[in-house]
Amino acid sequence: MRTLEGGRVVDDGAEAAVIARVRAGEAEAYAALVRAHTAVALRAAVACGAGAEAEDVVQQAFFKAYRSLGRFKEGAAFRPWLLRIVVNETRNTVRAAGRQRAVAGREAELLAAEPRIPDGADPAVAAEEQERRRQLLTALDGLSEDHRQVVIHRYLLELDETETAAALGWPRGTVKSRLSRALKKLGPALEGGDGHEGHEGRRGAPG
Repeated sequence: MRTLEGGRVVDDGAEAAVIARVRAGEAEAYAALVRAHTAVALRAAVACGAGAEAEDVVQQAFFKAYRSLGRFKEGAAFRPWLLRIVVNETRNTVRAAGRQRAVAGREAELLAAEPRIPDGADPAVAAEEQERRRQLLTALDGLSEDHRQVVIHRYLLELDETETAAALGWPRGTVKSRLSRALKKLGPALEGGDGHEGHEGRRGAPG
């Protein structure tokens, strides 16, 4: 499988080879993983409320991932494993600061974390896309933490069900059921989109 991250194409086979090099003691090879996954890690941190600390959270998460790489399961996907560390680190940071960020602040920071609208896109389409994402982000505050996390991972971070399950540490069946309930609760925020959670090949349905 090949996915686009941070403007770079990441090949699963090549990524496994990089991980093997790092495990073999070639520490500098880890920079390739950092470059490939920084953008999505920042989106995850911001979406989960890291705010101004997002970059520090991501830096710490990469450091912890590096130190834990010996326990990384060979053949597993690196991105969901990393994002689980990012989410946990974000929770610890937010809890330590004793605050929760407003969704309006998360929205602005998330949209700034990585441009998602191509420069050549139709302005009307781009405006509609951004408005749908604003509606979705606003509606997220009305969800429980579990429902909010599953929507963030599936649609804002664009993980498929298997990756979401790995990132959240849930069975796939739990991901499907919680996502289904979350989408029903979001309701009007998904109007105008297909909102269909069952398509593994389509990751950005709501926005």
